[in-house]
Amino acid sequence: MVMRESSSTGPDELPAKMIAEARRAFFVMFALLCAVWAVQVANWADDYDLTRQYGIVAHQPGRLVDVFAAPFLHLNWQHLEGNSGPLFVFGFLAAHRGVKRFLGLTLLVALTSGAAVWLFERDDVVTVGASGVIYGYFGYVVLRGLFDRNLIDSLIGLVMGASFAYILTTAVPGTPEVSWLGHLGGLAGGLVGAWVFRDRSDRRNRSNRSDRRKQGEQDARSEPDPQPTTPNQSKGPKTADGDRAALLKELDDLGL
Repeated sequence: MVMRESSSTGPDELPAKMIAEARRAFFVMFALLCAVWAVQVANWADDYDLTRQYGIVAHQPGRLVDVFAAPFLHLNWQHLEGNSGPLFVFGFLAAHRGVKRFLGLTLLVALTSGAAVWLFERDDVVTVGASGVIYGYFGYVVLRGLFDRNLIDSLIGLVMGASFAYILTTAVPGTPEVSWLGHLGGLAGGLVGAWVFRDRSDRRNRSNRSDRRKQGEQDARSEPDPQPTTPNQSKGPKTADGDRAALLKELDDLGL
């Protein structure tokens, strides 16, 4: 029998945990979307002055902090409506494995997307919109399962990548009428974020299982050799220890 640590989640707790994570992700994204729409209402009421004041303008040190404000701003209602659906879908998928990781990821992709615009865009252009963050979520969702070694997330990433690969066409350098720099910077941030915010708990568990296996092998080797026995006497203890060490090794090789 392989003993597991008491802190691990039992099979019966997994569905409840997944539902709780999905519920938190839904409300986080709902709140974020409400905030973006509230900012749009204020921006529209002020004749889009917020866009002019807090959009990203390249090469101006005083406007560098605006990389964190620009994702909340949009040029018009059509711009916001086009971003709202993908923002919610990809954001929900990015958030359902942990809100803390999601918040860190959001800061990262906002920074990489905005920095790409601030560094390389023309200085006579004001750039706003959540699309750079959306591309970051997309890149994160596609790769996260591979780094986490999670089959479900890997399948989700495969399906989403195959279904929405067409959006990458607006991250191609030189694409007109869109901020391809923001898209490309956000995508790069999401791919990096899949590695930076990978789940390290599985690696720790595998290390603990490996340590227990090695300890079991050492215990088996340290057992004193039994006294010579007659053919009718049992050799059970030595055989049991050897079988236990072999079983632990096989289970560890399988990742169990």
